[in-house]
Amino acid sequence: MTPDERDEIAASVAAREELGPDYDKAVAEGLVERIGEEIDKRVDARVRAASKHTPESPAVSYRRRASGFGMLLISLIFGTGATSVVIGSDRTDSAAQAVMVLLIWAAIAAINIVYAVRR
Repeated sequence: MTPDERDEIAASVAAREELGPDYDKAVAEGLVERIGEEIDKRVDARVRAASKHTPESPAVSYRRRASGFGMLLISLIFGTGATSVVIGSDRTDSAAQAVMVLLIWAAIAAINIVYAVRR
């Protein structure tokens, strides 16, 4: 609150005291109107500030691409390792192995999609 606004509030209170209780409603309405205008100004300023879109710097863009590439590389390494463990196991039949491989890669795809959406 600026000093001018404080002075206006003090003037409203002083006017109320001088005018008496018959003018309470008029003084209060004027005060509420000034406060409402100040709130509107502040909200408008915040909305304008939030709606401004600043372009991404090249360093941030590079980091995002690099982190996406890192996630892809890690996913491929773990996916390949998990697939080789499932296929290399002689205790299960080929249908079960195929289902496990599909589940592994579906989970990896889901993780990568969630990661990409949240970035």
